Amino acid sequence: MDLAETVRVMRRRWYVLLPGLLLTAVLAAAVHLLIPVEYQSQSTVTLLNSSKATEAFDGNPFLSTQTSLTGMADGLARNLNSDGAKADLKALGVTGRHEVKIADNAQGPFMWLTVTGTDPAAVLKSDQLLAAYADKRLKEFQTQQSVAPEAMIRMATIVPPQKPQAQTKTRLQYIVMAGALGFVLSLVATFYAEARRRTPRGGSHPAPGGTPAEPAAAPATVAAATADETMALRTAGTGGAGSP
Repeated sequence: MDLAETVRVMRRRWYVLLPGLLLTAVLAAAVHLLIPVEYQSQSTVTLLNSSKATEAFDGNPFLSTQTSLTGMADGLARNLNSDGAKADLKALGVTGRHEVKIADNAQGPFMWLTVTGTDPAAVLKSDQLLAAYADKRLKEFQTQQSVAPEAMIRMATIVPPQKPQAQTKTRLQYIVMAGALGFVLSLVATFYAEARRRTPRGGSHPAPGGTPAEPAAAPATVAAATADETMALRTAGTGGAGSP
């Protein structure tokens, strides 16, 4: 079936296609209303060497970098994504979803702190709380190992929590999926109606060879013919017996 024939079928069965398209539009609108817009805020922090380790650089921590700082950043990120950290953050008032990871293409111990939720104000506040909690956890790790304060790794904010931005990609994907599904089902219903219309609903089948079948003789007619034949035989027999 080519495109022209498809269009003709759609025009003939518009009374099936049109309700399907209307239901599809209603479904897409419902998805748009039911799935809320999500907002995301992100901040960037970095780990700095201890003040003791930067004495040779006149106390400038950005001139003193070590590979161990990146390893510490990875370990801290894993801890902040753990179930225990999620419970602590929830108790502090963090809402939505949070994620901590080493920044993409980072050439140092840079970390991204991201919070996603449906309330922009709550998302921004949660990102700020997450940054403060991350600094606290870094100090707790080192305190548990009895690290002297002057030898502790420090955290510095590179990019503070940013104004939450709307994330419409997920909702748009659901709307497109709902629209595509509704359109496909509408086409299936349209062509099903067309196929049902073209299929014959009954009628007699011709006899083999194209000759119409002969109707069967009525039982009364057969009985009458048999009686006539019997009478003729009896008459013939009687006449033959009386001749010389």
